[in-house]
Amino acid sequence: MTYKRRIIFTMMLGVAMATPFALSHITKAEDKIMTDTKKEISIDHLTPLQKKVTMEGGTERPFQNEYWDHKETGIYVDVINGEPLFSSTDKFDSGTGWPSFSRPISEHMIDEHKDTKFGMVRTEVKSSATDSHLGHVFNDGPAETGGLRYCINSASMRFVPLADMEKEGYGEYLHLFEDK
Repeated sequence: MTYKRRIIFTMMLGVAMATPFALSHITKAEDKIMTDTKKEISIDHLTPLQKKVTMEGGTERPFQNEYWDHKETGIYVDVINGEPLFSSTDKFDSGTGWPSFSRPISEHMIDEHKDTKFGMVRTEVKSSATDSHLGHVFNDGPAETGGLRYCINSASMRFVPLADMEKEGYGEYLHLFEDK
């Protein structure tokens, strides 16, 4: 590598390495995030992989994550604060190796942002409540359910089985499983 290329590569690497850590809503020393409502939420319960995915916009390996082939009935909630995100009734096998959903439980629970990292144009999906990275949404999902594929990292979610929903405070979402 020439001297000039080495300098350019070093500068680009420095920018790439600094960008994920420049998230102003993270307080590393206290291991908390600040929500838009100025409420602090602890993230000290997250594993290193969960922090990398949710706080730094990382992606876990396909076919080597907790929920890619998970088939149990229930809901998937934000791993940080427990907000309901997706239902197993909207989950499908996309063959990609990540959990895929045709829609969120509520459009209000997620935000979508243009993502141009890695030379691609994609739509990033984030939790509205915690501003944490969940995954991406694509237009190659099943046509019969609207054509969307929410490709979500397992590390950004926690699964709540149908049998535990009431006792964990998610009783209002039991209607999602009626007549299914």
